Amino acid sequence: MNTQTPVEELDHVTVMFAGDSGDGMQLTGTQFTTTSAIIGNDVSTFPDFPAEIRAPAGTLPGVSGFQVHFGSVNIRTPGDSPDVLVAMNPAALKVNLTQLQDGATILVNEDAFTDAGLKKANYTSNPLDDGSLGAFRVIRIPLTTLNREALKDVELDSGGVDRCKNLFALGVMFWLYDRPLEPTLDWLSQKFAKKPILVEANAKALKTGYYYAETAEVFTTHYKVKRATHLPAGEYRQVDGNEALCLGLVTASHKAGVELFYGSYPITPASDVLHHLSKMKHFGVRTFQAEDEIAAVCSAIGAAYAGAIAVTGTSGPGVALKGEAIGLAVMTELPLVVINVQRAGPSTGMPTKTEQADLLQAMFGRNGECPVGIVAPATPSDCFTMGMEAVRLALTHMVPVFVLSDGYLANGAEPWKLPDPAGFPAMPVKFATADDGEFEGYKHDSETLSRPWALPGTPGLEHRIGGLEKWDVTGHISYDPENHHHMTAQRAAKIERMRVPDAVVDGDQEGDLLVISWGSTYGAITSAVEDFRKSNQAKIGHVHLRYLNPFPKNLGEVMGRFSKILVPELNMGQLCMLLRARYLVDAVSFPKVKGRPFQVAELVDRFRQAVKG
Repeated sequence: MNTQTPVEELDHVTVMFAGDSGDGMQLTGTQFTTTSAIIGNDVSTFPDFPAEIRAPAGTLPGVSGFQVHFGSVNIRTPGDSPDVLVAMNPAALKVNLTQLQDGATILVNEDAFTDAGLKKANYTSNPLDDGSLGAFRVIRIPLTTLNREALKDVELDSGGVDRCKNLFALGVMFWLYDRPLEPTLDWLSQKFAKKPILVEANAKALKTGYYYAETAEVFTTHYKVKRATHLPAGEYRQVDGNEALCLGLVTASHKAGVELFYGSYPITPASDVLHHLSKMKHFGVRTFQAEDEIAAVCSAIGAAYAGAIAVTGTSGPGVALKGEAIGLAVMTELPLVVINVQRAGPSTGMPTKTEQADLLQAMFGRNGECPVGIVAPATPSDCFTMGMEAVRLALTHMVPVFVLSDGYLANGAEPWKLPDPAGFPAMPVKFATADDGEFEGYKHDSETLSRPWALPGTPGLEHRIGGLEKWDVTGHISYDPENHHHMTAQRAAKIERMRVPDAVVDGDQEGDLLVISWGSTYGAITSAVEDFRKSNQAKIGHVHLRYLNPFPKNLGEVMGRFSKILVPELNMGQLCMLLRARYLVDAVSFPKVKGRPFQVAELVDRFRQAVKG
């Protein structure tokens, strides 16, 4: 380290890496995040990439970004605004400039600010020279040139050399925030073990960037962020939502002693669930990439009928196609977990942007009275817990259960303390046998209303299956109006009898304003409520719902303790609509549908408005 550079200690920092979709920004951000987690920082990330497979290089639609918030304090969000923007080209600068607050640092690859590069980004003048960036601290680095010089003796073509410049930028940021190089060097050795030339080139670029930052005196300050002390002692790993969800499903499978089947069709941002589970065959997992969404869900229903823990996964457009088959699972009363990693819609919408606008689809998006259970994880690591909970509820009541994740959770990462397996809930599975007495396929348990789970081919357990209405107890086909009314009410009662935890109020237990949230808004809203309470402007409480059908049994009583209710959602007010209809309360919606998560500052401002009326 340059001993002449003063060191400043910070509690937390937000960094955005941005460049062309071919510049490796997701890899760069991931390595920065992993290293920060290894040295003990709390972290939260927000990958933001284009929907196009490969937009024209240097254009605005092709910008890929990765935001990481790290610190020694409790980090719940990826940060409202970057403290540092690393912009690899003019387009990356233009797309992200509006997110920066005055005084933020912009580190730019000035080699990319050519006439051609500026034109692709729709700049009429060079922002590095025209004074338009006067509110920011701009650090100009000829990054492409320096990287090429560093790798001039490496036997790579020019394209291969230029693809290493993201590691040069990463080295610069590692020095600036006192991060070690070793975790990334080890990763490079493993990643490119069969291509030593790539290990050499990328390692050299990383080290050169680090030592350039140390010796070039382009930085007036060197920063240090200490280890987080609020995290409980234990063994941690970094995990994103899709991976955590898969681990939860597989854990539930082992707790139940039943093999897991996953039938899916690729769709952003749910595809990684299939990728992760396909690597877990040694845990008794079977995966099937179907030819379409309908085949995927039907294969899962077949697996459930055959006695497997059956899961199908997709995003909102895929759920629309699966609707009729999900109704079949409701009618046949088979356990099925349906994962919806939500994205911005309608139709194809914005495939890589986040939204939580499929709640009403999960609740009502099928023909007829067709109730299902619905759970929603709050954080990336909570996807593990709620994946297990979805399996538990589906097995206990013999019903489909939705898991409403979203792109923000699926791709975001955070430290996850490895849980003690002894604390996992029991998931006993009892298949019907011929020794149980006279078999009746639709004889329902008095407590859970579940019907017997009979494996096909078992002598004496033959019964009717299919989408036609069934007689209660016998399971014979029925067109009787009274029986249909009874069975419809019974299927609804299955959901209402699910045992879910009571709603817990964080903050004031009664008072002026209750904020109710669900899904991935947890981190921002929790932080905003804490900030608002510090100002002592009003008594405010927060309830975050992870169980959406059924709602917690005490939710109505909790809402009655507060004068006003505000429901922030990344949709146009879907949970708010359900609360108003179910509980006849004057809940007020705070909607946002911009493909981006809530910011803490905008929430605090809205709380202030709500209290003032």
